[in-house]
Amino acid sequence: MLIATNNQIYELVEGHEAAPPALQFSCAEQITGMEEGWQVSAVAAGDEIALLEGRQPRWLAAGIAEPIESLLLVEEEPLRLLVGTEGPHLYLLADEGRPACRLESFAELECRHKWHTPWGGPAAVRSLARRGAWLYADIHVGSIMRSPDRGFSWEPVQPGLHEDVHQVVTSAVLEERVYANTADAVYISEDRGHSWAHRDQGLATHYGRAIAVHPRDPDCLLASFSRGPGQRVEGRLYRSEDAGRTWTQVRGGFPETTRENIDTFQVTFSAGGTAWAAVEDTLYRSADRGASWEAVWKAPGPIALLSCACAD
Repeated sequence: MLIATNNQIYELVEGHEAAPPALQFSCAEQITGMEEGWQVSAVAAGDEIALLEGRQPRWLAAGIAEPIESLLLVEEEPLRLLVGTEGPHLYLLADEGRPACRLESFAELECRHKWHTPWGGPAAVRSLARRGAWLYADIHVGSIMRSPDRGFSWEPVQPGLHEDVHQVVTSAVLEERVYANTADAVYISEDRGHSWAHRDQGLATHYGRAIAVHPRDPDCLLASFSRGPGQRVEGRLYRSEDAGRTWTQVRGGFPETTRENIDTFQVTFSAGGTAWAAVEDTLYRSADRGASWEAVWKAPGPIALLSCACAD
């Protein structure tokens, strides 16, 4: 698992959790995107992207002027890295010594004129997900766009999903299932976004941020919720064993409420099924599908991002 603070990357090896996370490298710029892969991992800092294939990062000049918000490893060999930006746009970066190429099929979507933010700035590709050839791009704010062909063509998912999506994820077990945590709780699609079911029973508040799916059980979920983005956030972590039909708040060994939102990319499952969550500078671990937790590490600063390599 990779762990990012504001400008440092740490690695925690599954099966060796007794040892603290090892510092991999530090950045001069703020880290804004990260994805761990099986052979290569990618980290975005400023306008550059680092590839981690060994002990030292290899920096690529992506040539992207817009702020980078999210990364997705479409393929590791040969490298095809999808980069989501504020703007919002998608870029494809291949390890060929050339700058990233903007995906015009995404830039030409007719629904772009509806994308917005509450503060009036440009929308962003907040998160990306993949299952086989199907890719999903979460637009904040503007629902989810999907691609059936590894990013060559794009279209919006069907109506029924709340437009304010904060994270999209897929299942490693069920090819057609897609999960979205939104400003109005969780929505789940069983048909790659053709239809959506609203799943909010048992939640004290509905403003959702992070969501994670167990790698072997597509019905086992973790998701964070709060009062909203302003003051008196009162963030909470919930778990579900029935694909979000009912939710139970996590309490055993985990803070009952948090001062800040447990944000997008701050909750994840490892490939072995261990659950992880970050609250400010503390990393929490659960070995029983999120039922009970223990604090295992304090980082030198707030933990911004977590990423575990997942099977396709």
